[in-house]
Amino acid sequence: MKTRKINITFALPNLLPGGAERVFSYIAQNIDPEKFEVTLLIVGYSKDASYDVKDIKLVFLEKARVLDGVTSLFKYVRKNKPDILVSAVGHLNTVTAYMSVFFPKTKFISREVTVLSLDTDFFKTKEFNPLSFIGNKRFNRFDKIICQSQDMLDDIKDSYNISAEKMIVINNPITDSFKLKEQKTKNNPIQYITVGRLSKEKGYERILKILSKLDFPFHYTIIGNGSEKDTIFSLIEQFGLTDKITHINFTKEVSKYLAKSDFFLQGSYFEGFPNCLIESCSVGTPVLAFNVPGGTKEIIEDGINGYMVENEEDYIEKLKDTRQWNPIDVRESVNKKFNKDVILQQYEDLFINIIK
Repeated sequence: MKTRKINITFALPNLLPGGAERVFSYIAQNIDPEKFEVTLLIVGYSKDASYDVKDIKLVFLEKARVLDGVTSLFKYVRKNKPDILVSAVGHLNTVTAYMSVFFPKTKFISREVTVLSLDTDFFKTKEFNPLSFIGNKRFNRFDKIICQSQDMLDDIKDSYNISAEKMIVINNPITDSFKLKEQKTKNNPIQYITVGRLSKEKGYERILKILSKLDFPFHYTIIGNGSEKDTIFSLIEQFGLTDKITHINFTKEVSKYLAKSDFFLQGSYFEGFPNCLIESCSVGTPVLAFNVPGGTKEIIEDGINGYMVENEEDYIEKLKDTRQWNPIDVRESVNKKFNKDVILQQYEDLFINIIK
């Protein structure tokens, strides 16, 4: 007798360029179609989709924001009655958490994207925000919470008094077959790169400050867009780095730029699980990062695929390092832990076990 497939809906606010959007849509498309009937539901507009979705049902609610889509999402769940609904990103997770009360037969799972208490402190204002208050109370309403790193799990457990039994750590997978670069020698001038959202917590200002102190030739490529773009460009001019920097808003050829670089520079003050680091290592380019809360420490193996440092002085010293990195070793360090087969199996085991 053929076993009934598990009906899962993966829900996202949008399919704009971003780590959560790419990883979530990848998981939805790549879990075993023999075991799961999958729908990817997007609250936002189909015209904004930056990722191709194939071989699964794709639904757009065509709403400008999550709050505008609450009624449509409710009607979708009531009509389709998924066995599992998995949501990602803060506002949507808050909505699905409270919606779960009305659908006791559906298992609700959230996928968290950051070390939340640090994110809240970093961007906090003095004004009381009722939406943030409601959001911080959402966790107990889920059947399971997926955390991208152990630091993220510990933060939710300690900051929001949530049982560790309700949570699970599943790292992000390597979502593409990245081509390994060939060269082992450094470029002249040396090439640095950062890929990521141009936002305050990403620490671009301290990377630029450090680069302004270097006394040897280099070029720095930034790929990404965001709210801090104007501030970052002001700092570039202030530090006299204009002729040493290339900025690219968005490209589908990130791996090409990573492969041409000697080092990926991360300046973040905290991270959820930075996909760009495993992608950089996948092409053989090592990473230089600060030792901060989040998934960075689960990716970087010091001296194998890069370095983690404690302060700006150590960062500068590592930039002066003359060692030659073996791209094969750098790649293998992440492939053994984050390859798609390993991570997809963890997701499938979770989904199967939660409805037993």
